[in-house]
Amino acid sequence: MLQAVAADLERRHGIQTRTLAADLSDPAAVETLLAPLADLEVGLFVGAAGFGTSGPFTRTDLAAELNMIDVNCGSLFATTRHFAGPMIHRRRGGIILLSSLVAFQGVARAANYAATKAYVQVFAEGIRRELAGHGIDVLASAPGPVASDFGARADMRLGRAAAPEAVARETLFALGRRATVRPVFFNKFLQASLSTLPRTLRARILQQVMMGMTRHQE
Repeated sequence: MLQAVAADLERRHGIQTRTLAADLSDPAAVETLLAPLADLEVGLFVGAAGFGTSGPFTRTDLAAELNMIDVNCGSLFATTRHFAGPMIHRRRGGIILLSSLVAFQGVARAANYAATKAYVQVFAEGIRRELAGHGIDVLASAPGPVASDFGARADMRLGRAAAPEAVARETLFALGRRATVRPVFFNKFLQASLSTLPRTLRARILQQVMMGMTRHQE
């Protein structure tokens, strides 16, 4: 799959690609992944690796939940730290971290996933202030459902989902202009509708949404 995507990008855009596969839940594998990239001058890092789970948290698989924390949080920290160092030395660069619409309140039936995305959101906000003085732009991209394999992996029945290309386009446009972007109009509308509500009410509404997306599990 990675090789096919790489070949398509090279054919369409006349670029060079390098594909590497690793289990990002394993800290040793993260180091193995980063080592072959030491010769590259990376100007833009996009931390998009991650997955979700859903359902009553007491019935979820413990190993899978801990694995998700390692991937969504641990590997994100390690890789971001790795690429930020050389960017500081060069005094330029960009970092995009994939947050989520669920990052801004607790979400029942996806509590652990929402918590990992809250970590990403807060982490991005924090390092943005640290790195701004070094010429590095940091952006948190917080989309809602995206048309990808995420829903199947998380065992959710997603309704309206944004095209990945639209999310990527709006996210790249916002880099250097904003701290957080909610790409695609529907996500902007949903976030605007929720943002004026108390946090507890937002959590209650998203609980109902999540129950609808996981009703098939009952």
